[in-house]
Amino acid sequence: MTATQDLHDGPTPETANVAGRAAQDISVLLYSNDAAVRDSVRLSVGDQPAADVHVTRWHECATPAAVLSAVREEDFDVLVLDGEAQPYGGMGVCRELKNEIFDCPPVVLLTGRPVDGWLATWSLADAAVPRPLDPQRLSAAVVDLVRR
Repeated sequence: MTATQDLHDGPTPETANVAGRAAQDISVLLYSNDAAVRDSVRLSVGDQPAADVHVTRWHECATPAAVLSAVREEDFDVLVLDGEAQPYGGMGVCRELKNEIFDCPPVVLLTGRPVDGWLATWSLADAAVPRPLDPQRLSAAVVDLVRR
């Protein structure tokens, strides 16, 4: 199952330039087999995680095959993968993407616990956010990866 959601056409004039930084429209791929997790991530990040960063498209995937297909066929600015997804978690999906996709987009991995950060390192994720999800921490991780 995949779903794409376009949020708006571009930055508003009042947020087009923050501290000398041009506004950036981004697309995010979100993987979790759990619709509640996907909803929580979208609500946490929102459509404007920073004054100069706007999420214009969410692409949701509920299976690893859908993730791999989408990343091969489309361009995304950041991927958010659920490390606790079933039956195949985001850590394995991340490692596969990083090893198989040239110039793979940066990945935020949602871990089950704060002590699972070492697993995120194994998976080659660029950032890890533990559960329970903190909206500020999650949106900051997305913004940081987009700005790099």
